[in-house]
Amino acid sequence: MSVFVLAQLSFKDEARYRSYQASFPDVFAQSGGEVIIADENPELLEGDWYGDKVVLLRFSGRNVAQRFLQSPAYQEISEHRKAGADTISLMLHGL
Repeated sequence: MSVFVLAQLSFKDEARYRSYQASFPDVFAQSGGEVIIADENPELLEGDWYGDKVVLLRFSGRNVAQRFLQSPAYQEISEHRKAGADTISLMLHGL
């Protein structure tokens, strides 16, 4: 069953975030996942939201997602994301 990782980001140090963003494709290429959405201009339809970007990743299973998120390569670049953006992330299980 597919799992999805949804992240909502609010930039606080855009240069640090862009450093993460530049490194992400090479690190993610080894993940077995797929980037579904990486939108810096989402259209708000209802409610309150103050973020700058939404990302949706798809993985073939929870273990594959966890292996990527906990990998040393991702942990290393994620320090730039953490410094560059406040992030809310969720793991969602597909049907």
